[in-house]
Amino acid sequence: MSRFLELEDVRYAYPGQNHVVHGVSLHIAPGDFHCLIGRSGCGKTTLLKLAAGLLQPQSGAVTLQGVPVSEPTADMGFVFQSPTLLEWLTVLDNVLLPIALHGKVQAAQHEKAKALLDQLDLNGMQSRYPQQLSGGQQSRVAIARALITAPPILFMDEPFASLDAITRSELQQDLLALCQSQGTSVLFITHDIAEAVYLADNVSVMQSGTICHQLAVDLLHPRQPALRYTADFNARCAELRQAMDGSL
Repeated sequence: MSRFLELEDVRYAYPGQNHVVHGVSLHIAPGDFHCLIGRSGCGKTTLLKLAAGLLQPQSGAVTLQGVPVSEPTADMGFVFQSPTLLEWLTVLDNVLLPIALHGKVQAAQHEKAKALLDQLDLNGMQSRYPQQLSGGQQSRVAIARALITAPPILFMDEPFASLDAITRSELQQDLLALCQSQGTSVLFITHDIAEAVYLADNVSVMQSGTICHQLAVDLLHPRQPALRYTADFNARCAELRQAMDGSL
């Protein structure tokens, strides 16, 4: 398997604390959807920040496409739990913001933004403002904004945690379709075991700052909602739950 994002024996501690991330090695292949799960405080978000260059490891190394990661770059997209849309910009202008920050937006980029909004079921909403949208719609705008530059990798930290179950399921489906069509690699943090199994090609379980278990989710693509009710799906959920409970 060719490697794309590589973390090698990465360690990090906040001032006055023991290591939050302790000797983690993680390899993500091109186009891989990789979920990171674990209990609160296990180091998931810190590990994502190290992978994205938002924090620098105190030892070990992080590379993206063979280049050391020292800061976030244009090759990265981000979606966090809060959509963090700018309230004074329209939906379309929020999506185009990563481009507008670096120069004039071209006609082709306008069309790409509109196409992304259509793919995310936001057709006809491009002139609305964030306060006119539901939480799920705001999350869709945040995903479109993260993908507008077609970044090779997307970092997502519990982006659907505050949404209702049906909206969450719909967004999972839309996200998978978009990332597969663009060949985007994803590092996705979630507390939801079923979400991890549904989305991921691979899942890593964190415990006390280390990765204690890894699972290749060899379920067919494209993933369909009915998959959630199959024995194979539930078996993988059960394995991950055992890993989180420390009983594997």
